[in-house]
Amino acid sequence: MKFELVNSDISEISADFEAIFVVDKNLDHPFIKDAEKFDFYGFKGDGVLVLPESRRIYVGIKALEFDAVRLGAAKIYNSLKNYKVKSLKMAIYICGCQKKSLSAVVEGFLLGSYEFNRYKSEKKSYDLSEIYFANNEFSGKELKPKIVEAIGEAEILAKFTNFAKDCINEIPEIYTPLKMAADAQNLANEIPNLTCEIYDEDYLKSENMNAFLAVNRSSVHPPRLIHLVYKPEMALQKIALVGKGLTYDSGGLSLKPGDYMLTMKSDKSGAIAVMSIIAAAASLKLPFEIHAVMGATENMIGGNSYKPDDVLISRSGKTIEVRNTDAEGRLVLADCLSWAQDLDPDLIMDFATLTGACVVGLGEYTSAIMGNNEELKADFKAKSKPSGELFTILEFNDYLRDLVKSQIADVSNTASSRYGGALTAGIFLDNFIKDEFKDKWMHFDIAGPAYIEKPWGYNQAGASGAAVRAVIYYLKELAKASCGCK
Repeated sequence: MKFELVNSDISEISADFEAIFVVDKNLDHPFIKDAEKFDFYGFKGDGVLVLPESRRIYVGIKALEFDAVRLGAAKIYNSLKNYKVKSLKMAIYICGCQKKSLSAVVEGFLLGSYEFNRYKSEKKSYDLSEIYFANNEFSGKELKPKIVEAIGEAEILAKFTNFAKDCINEIPEIYTPLKMAADAQNLANEIPNLTCEIYDEDYLKSENMNAFLAVNRSSVHPPRLIHLVYKPEMALQKIALVGKGLTYDSGGLSLKPGDYMLTMKSDKSGAIAVMSIIAAAASLKLPFEIHAVMGATENMIGGNSYKPDDVLISRSGKTIEVRNTDAEGRLVLADCLSWAQDLDPDLIMDFATLTGACVVGLGEYTSAIMGNNEELKADFKAKSKPSGELFTILEFNDYLRDLVKSQIADVSNTASSRYGGALTAGIFLDNFIKDEFKDKWMHFDIAGPAYIEKPWGYNQAGASGAAVRAVIYYLKELAKASCGCK
C-alpha cells in the first residue's frame, strides 16, 4: 500500500474516493459534504456510511484520539476493499500531535488490511492501494520533515507487527524452534546493525539450562536459544527483551484437554514479539542497545517426558519442584532470564502467553504488567498509551509469594492455590531475578490479546502482534525523555 502526504487542499487531490471521519457524532464539521443524505440512510454519525454516488465514505469515531483514528482507518479499508477503488484521499485529523496522528492512521490501514490466507485455496485480491493525505490545515506551507517521516515510521512498525502475526499464525508443523531460529537469522541478514547468535541443545547443557531442556525433552524438534543484538553507536541504555517461544504446547504429561490444545501454536507469541520489536527498533534506528533473548522449544509427550514430582536444577542454581508440566513457559523463562541478566542490562522486559488466569482476570484484550518497581510499570503504561494496546498493572504481595514455596525444593512451578494465578506465575519468575535487577525488570503476560479467535478493533481473528507496537512507542518516548525532547 502506498501512502503520500500532499501539500495541498483535499479538493485539489484526484482520487477514486474520499474518506471523512465524523468525530463524536458532530455532523456540522466543514469536511462533511453530504449531510442532507444522512437521514435517508439513517446515519447518525456513528458506524460507517458508504456513498458510492458521491464517492465518499463517512466513518464515525468516538474522539480525536490516536487509537480512534487507527480504528477508523481500518474501518475505511475494510468497508471499501471489495469495491473497485484503487485510490483514496482524506485529510489529516490532528490528535494533539500531527506526526502521531498521521502515524496512527497509516498503522490503521496497514494493520486493518492484514490477512493470513496462506492455506486458502482461493486468495482474494483488492484494488485499494493508494492513500493520499491532504495537508489541509497547513496548505501551502513547507511540510516539516518529521511529519513526512511519520508515514515511513508507521510503515515500519506495521510491517513488523504484521510479521509477528504471520509467525504466530503459522501452523506448528511448519513453525518449529528451528524455523524461529531461521527467521531470526534472516532478519539479521536483512537489517543493518542487527546480529544473531543461535545456540543448540549442547550449549544449553553446558550452561546448565536444565529447566529449559526438561520442557523440550519429549519433542522431536531440538530447542534453540536465540540471541538477536542491535547496537547503535550512541546507545542511551542497554535493554534485554526475553520471550517465551513455545512453538507448540500440548501440556506435557499434565495433558491439556482437546479444546484447550487448539490455538497453542500461539504460545510462541512472547518470543515472536521480542524478535519483531528488535527488528522494528533497528529499522527505526532507535538509540538503545537491545538484546532479544528467545527460548524456543515444544512441550510434548513421550516416555522420557519430565514429570510432576520431578525437581529441576535451573541455570541460576535454584531448584524447582514440578507440580504441573503445563506450567512450562515459566521454566523456559527462568533459564532465559538468568542468561539475559549476565548481559548486565539497564532494563529487562519479558513477554509470555503465560497464564489463562490472566485472561480470566483481565479479559481477552488486555495484557498484564508485573514487577517490583511500581514507578517503572506506571511509566511504561503511560508512555505506551498512544499505541492503543491495553495494559493493567498487577502488584505482587508477600502473601502470594508464600504460595509458590516448595517443601522439597526452592520454589514450585505452580502455586498452592488456584487463585491469583497470573500473579503467582510472575512471582515465580521474580525468584530468578537477581537483587540488583529487581527494580529494572518488568514481566508482561500477553495471554489475552496475543491470539483471539474472532476479529476485534483493527485486528483480525488470530494473532495480533501483542506488545510489539506498545514497546516501540514506549522506547520512542523514553528516547525523547532522555534527550529532553518534546
